[in-house]
Amino acid sequence: MNDKRDQDLERQLSELLTEGELESKDENEEGRRMIPPKYEIRIQTQLDPIVEETRKYRRIGRELDDRYDKYMKQAGAEGKTPDPGSEA
Repeated sequence: MNDKRDQDLERQLSELLTEGELESKDENEEGRRMIPPKYEIRIQTQLDPIVEETRKYRRIGRELDDRYDKYMKQAGAEGKTPDPGSEA
């Protein structure tokens, strides 16, 4: 007897959850949202903001874990960063 009641409650809950969501959305609008955009906007810059910020922080102090070293190498800015103790 208790199993039938649990199954009925679960079925009702499932219906309520799916009904409310399906009724509130317009099918055409939902279809448009699922289509990926046709164009992608990219902006090319002269300076990489991550590299510039990393340089500023490295002038102030030394990183403990060198987490940005790989990124700096990929950006081609590895040799251009001065050591914090080298400036007098």
